[in-house]
Amino acid sequence: MSQYPDAVTPGREAALSSVIQRIATGPELSKDLSQEEAHNAMRLVLENRADPVQAAVFLIALRMKRETDEENLGILDALLEKTVTVTADVDELIDVADPYDGYARCLPASPFLPALLAACGVPAVTHGVESMGPKYGVTHRQVLRAAGVPVDLTPQQAAARLADPATGWSYLDQSRFCPELYGLGGLRRLIVKRPVLTTAETLLGPVRGRRRTCLLTGYVHKPYARVYAMLARHAGFDSALLVRGIEGGVIPSLRQAGKLYFYHGRAEEQSLDLDPLTLDIDQPLRAAPLPAELAPPEGDESVRPDTGAVAAAAAQAGLAALAGAAGAVRDSLVYTGAICLWQLGRHDSLAAAAGAVRRVLDSGAARARLPS
Repeated sequence: MSQYPDAVTPGREAALSSVIQRIATGPELSKDLSQEEAHNAMRLVLENRADPVQAAVFLIALRMKRETDEENLGILDALLEKTVTVTADVDELIDVADPYDGYARCLPASPFLPALLAACGVPAVTHGVESMGPKYGVTHRQVLRAAGVPVDLTPQQAAARLADPATGWSYLDQSRFCPELYGLGGLRRLIVKRPVLTTAETLLGPVRGRRRTCLLTGYVHKPYARVYAMLARHAGFDSALLVRGIEGGVIPSLRQAGKLYFYHGRAEEQSLDLDPLTLDIDQPLRAAPLPAELAPPEGDESVRPDTGAVAAAAAQAGLAALAGAAGAVRDSLVYTGAICLWQLGRHDSLAAAAGAVRRVLDSGAARARLPS
């Protein structure tokens, strides 16, 4: 049952009028919403009880004035209420939450991180959608489907895969665990800019461990680390890893210093400076590059790559890396895999964790977690 009372909704057109009048009056006169008000407004949108134009203005206005903590929490509460959450028959798992709008400037390695973690003894789940703005990049769903992985499982089926010792990981689509949010895809396309939903949807945690669940997600702008940590705690994650990663994802740059924020339990957030050289990663590249024939013209971000072709290339490169092939994809998996194992206390140092990840990759155990 919701912790909030029902919103007063005399009609579709009037439902959000009061909220919009307060948050859409310019940078100096706009008023902030309470957590309860943000929750009730978002619930109207999710339940299709708001006029579509007003729903769009609501999300745009929040973005333009910048969401407060209370508003972020209220939006997240509304999404959590609509999320189907299941508990897998495992004590602990990692939720790999990459941006739902995917990757546009590199070959994503992160779709294969859950399989690697499973081979290291840590059940893991990832989730997403087929395509999402504002980037409309290559997503986990696209890459994993190209690799032969089932991407249309129910939450219960995904949880069963995590509990299966031979598999230990799964992908779960937003259409299956939060159909109301998924149904806003068309509205989000028309909004164009990044709404608050882009932040909140990565924190829904549709599959949880019996005892502990760790969130792994990425960010670009420094202020978002605190916001993600706050929301992760509110969403019930026992620990979190917040990586300043490539394209806002979970993998840090392979060629320069990085930043990691994390927390355990109720302890305060801590930060850690990252240096790939300390993990014996010496790369001239920030990330695995797009094949030359698929890359858009240099400097022209208006041209989007062929996502289907990039997904196929990413699948091929990811499967090879899981089988031990050297290169930027392998180094990406080593880097973030080591961070995860270190966070969970499996190893005392990132260097030791990186060595363990390399041994798993070289053994072929990670590759065995995917279809042949």
